[in-house]
Amino acid sequence: MLQLYFSPMACSLASRIALMEAGIEARYHQVHLWTKQVADDSSDFRDVSPNGAVPVLVLENGERLTESAAILQYIADAKPEAGLAPRFGDPDRYRLQEWLSFTGAEIHKAFLFPTFWYKDDGSLAKPRARIAQTLSVPSAHLADREFLVGDRFTVTDAHLTWALLLLRPAGVDIRQWPSLSAYLERMQARPAVREAIATEMALRKTLAA
Repeated sequence: MLQLYFSPMACSLASRIALMEAGIEARYHQVHLWTKQVADDSSDFRDVSPNGAVPVLVLENGERLTESAAILQYIADAKPEAGLAPRFGDPDRYRLQEWLSFTGAEIHKAFLFPTFWYKDDGSLAKPRARIAQTLSVPSAHLADREFLVGDRFTVTDAHLTWALLLLRPAGVDIRQWPSLSAYLERMQARPAVREAIATEMALRKTLAA
């Protein structure tokens, strides 16, 4: 059975969504990112992931995958009949990689990561100034599309859905971009997406209690 190391509402949420959309059973291990401890047994998460970051996907042979883009593509390919990624040879497969990279680099690492992890001593001014221009790219792309790639939900939709959810507590009102707001509503209406978010929000509330 696959095992996913995650932290509630962190970028690992996209991997949970993908697993649930694919109907793949997995064992989930919650990680406390501040202490780098695995909640199951208080073990050191850095023994699982040297950089101390989620997600980590442990494969059935014991090998480990890190980085959302790689994990999401692996999940999609583990259940190809679920259609979570275009098949090899399909030009849209490269579009999938394009959007996974865009979300990871331009929204997650360029804006969300510094916003949630760094003290706002003026150093966040540049990322905040850039985020509107960044979001205009998927906004324009989704103006006449239901999904990011092709005509069905793929793992890159799971990735962008997570990022858009985190923009709200980061102080960005995505209603400025009607196509993104409508897209997020569509994604949250999907049963697997809704269940994944509810599960992690409940866990996050437990941590805050």
